[in-house]
Amino acid sequence: MSTTELNRQGRIAVISINNPPVNALSHSVRSGLMQCLQQLADDHDLDAAVVHCIGRTFCAGADIREFGRPPQQPFLPELVLALDASAKPVVAALHGTALGGGLEVAMGCHYRVAAKSAKVGLPEVLLGLLPGAGGTQLLPRLIGAEAALDVILDGKPRNVADPSIKGLIDAIADDDDLLASAVRFATEVAGKPVQRCSDRSVAAVDADYFEQRRSAIAKRTRGLISPKKIIDCVQAATTSSFAEGMRLEREAFLECQSSSQSAGLRHAFFAERTASKVPNLNAEVTARTLEQIVVIGAGTMGAGIAHNCLTAGYRVRLLDKDADGVARGDATVRRLMQGGVDRGKLTTAAADACLARFETSDDLTAVSDADLVIEAVFENMAVKQQVFRGLGEHCKPGAILASNTSTLDVDAIAAASGRAGDVIGMHFFSPAHIMRLLEIVRGRETADDVLATSIAFAKALGKIGVVVGNCYGFVGNRMLYSYGRENQMLLLEGAAPEVIDRVLQDWGMAMGPNAVNDLAGMDIGYKARKERKDRPDDPRFYRVADVLVEKGWLGQKTGRGTYLYPDGSRTPVPDPEVQALINAEAARLGIEQREISEQEIIERCIYGLIIEGARILEDKIAYRASDIDVVWTNGYGFPKYRGGPMHYADQVGLDKVYARICEFCERFGDTYWKPPALLAELAKNGGKFSDLG
Repeated sequence: MSTTELNRQGRIAVISINNPPVNALSHSVRSGLMQCLQQLADDHDLDAAVVHCIGRTFCAGADIREFGRPPQQPFLPELVLALDASAKPVVAALHGTALGGGLEVAMGCHYRVAAKSAKVGLPEVLLGLLPGAGGTQLLPRLIGAEAALDVILDGKPRNVADPSIKGLIDAIADDDDLLASAVRFATEVAGKPVQRCSDRSVAAVDADYFEQRRSAIAKRTRGLISPKKIIDCVQAATTSSFAEGMRLEREAFLECQSSSQSAGLRHAFFAERTASKVPNLNAEVTARTLEQIVVIGAGTMGAGIAHNCLTAGYRVRLLDKDADGVARGDATVRRLMQGGVDRGKLTTAAADACLARFETSDDLTAVSDADLVIEAVFENMAVKQQVFRGLGEHCKPGAILASNTSTLDVDAIAAASGRAGDVIGMHFFSPAHIMRLLEIVRGRETADDVLATSIAFAKALGKIGVVVGNCYGFVGNRMLYSYGRENQMLLLEGAAPEVIDRVLQDWGMAMGPNAVNDLAGMDIGYKARKERKDRPDDPRFYRVADVLVEKGWLGQKTGRGTYLYPDGSRTPVPDPEVQALINAEAARLGIEQREISEQEIIERCIYGLIIEGARILEDKIAYRASDIDVVWTNGYGFPKYRGGPMHYADQVGLDKVYARICEFCERFGDTYWKPPALLAELAKNGGKFSDLG
């Protein structure tokens, strides 16, 4: 089947692209468009052309699957320049989304007619790239350099009527009249002088403006190279010729494309789309219907889950054990709704509609009509089992019973319900109404339709659902223990908390581990550790954290934890008293403190993640290494441009990672650092985690 076709409407050529599902600009599309342009040029009975796409969207971007293959001509920049150079007017008819290369194709055309519902954007920065087919040169010529920079740096789609992109769209049409409107527009401009974007000039912008943008973006992106190069290219559009700007853009694009950062972001992009595909799930299974959701536990987490379910369109009932708890939860949900209105995320009408579907209760029998119950009570096995015994008694047949446990045995919780096939783990991340990750924990007896429903539910909430197996901590928190353990060991061995946090944050982590503990509340991890049945018999294990909690220093909520937070500040301040306490504990445990290099801090913490990830794969708790990467880049602040811990290990080379872990095993013992057989085998054979099925 041809992906492009030229048909005639009178003296107008209608060039159609049909490359489902998103009309990606693959090689066949590019070469087909070039042939159509040549046909337009050669045919004296054609005066102008309209480029439009079949299906639900205009071209939603380049085909990034081609990035790992040898490039084939015509390249996308050649196609955009050929559109721009056409002697006959070319009109782009935009619907759905015109993103990345799709928008560059549209800007190569001389005019753009868009459906009212259409959106446009240049999201390349989200993949560690920059627009490589003229986007940094064409967009400034249409909307100005400053506005163009905003569009390219945030990467977000904008509606075609958005004032911030004024000048990009020449006409807006009703959705059902787009093609006819574009043909009429082409008829009107036929025979008139072509208005090429490349011929336009860009208004001058003070060089200080670009320096300010570089400084601001550097603080926010910490080491990501593509934003700075985007600024360089847009600045070039204001000072250089179009041809020179295109040359600089292409050079910068190829540098970004070949970088490990872009490789990591592209890996993360595909990993997120693969995560919902469960290898051994019956493809014929039908998801259960969800309309009424009940959330049990009206604390911060439960209220956040309730809010998320309401904004996704479900009816929600929030339960707690007493009237005071219910009142607090009700107030939290309403505050979150108002916050969404204040930030422009929700209209007042939408918030009111959500709250009209919201109820509260302090009676467990109120679960009787629930299609899905999400338990979000205290992280204690006895408490959760008590709740699930009640759910087994009061819920209707076919109701799905989900536990928001972050560490505990889902099978043990399920057994208490008396209907283990209906039980699944749904580990939400805090704040639940914002964080995109949902760990879906498949129990030993979880029914296939319960799993399929949970995957669909995650999507309906706007979350990335990652299916994992059942063990203590599942994937994310099981690995977090290794990462946090090494942080705690490094404290005792002589690395100051603020040094560890700075080094890991500079490396790319969203926050340092000590600042994270203070933000979450030191008591949360303390209580979870007390629940562990397999806690190592090691007096050093989380010793610093335990001592701080036992002194009542719980983090930001008490004004001090690992750090001081004077006068209610959220900014951590190093605490000499905590450092003295660490030194005293080290002496008591017979640990000789020393200078620790930044490299060792990074390797101890990050390789701690990698070794535990290898064990998780060995234990078949995760289906794929990329699922682990999705969990850590979306739930734990691992830098997405490094792809995730397992992708990062592949990039470093598993032979090198294995050799370093063997060194740590020799130095620190095999309690924590004994290399898993899987890692040893892959390292020996030159394999990668990504090779695993």
